[in-house]
Amino acid sequence: QLQLVESGGGLVQPGGSLRLSCSASRFNLDYYAIGWFRQAPGKERERVSCVTRDGIGEYADSVKGRFTISRHNAFNMVDLQMNSLKPEDTAVYFCAVDSDCRMVNALGWGKGTLVTVSS
Repeated sequence: QLQLVESGGGLVQPGGSLRLSCSASRFNLDYYAIGWFRQAPGKERERVSCVTRDGIGEYADSVKGRFTISRHNAFNMVDLQMNSLKPEDTAVYFCAVDSDCRMVNALGWGKGTLVTVSS
């Protein structure tokens, strides 16, 4: 499996912002689609966003207009900028890699980073 590492999680107040990063050290992210997923306690994993190899972003309705996914190919990273955070955004966030944004059978996952939105 391809290995990914997430970073940037933490505690933030409602309305605040966080930037998550997904990086890889042993392969080039340029050639893959990268997706961000989240899983809250007691809930199923949800796909939040995905960026195609061409840099086109896709978003779940729940985060549209608040989250932005972007590629930073020079640094072999994909970021997820999260603004106007809500308590319901609290979850462990994972990034995954696949050949396209359908993410039918991801080629690799990170271990996740926890985002807590609370006052």
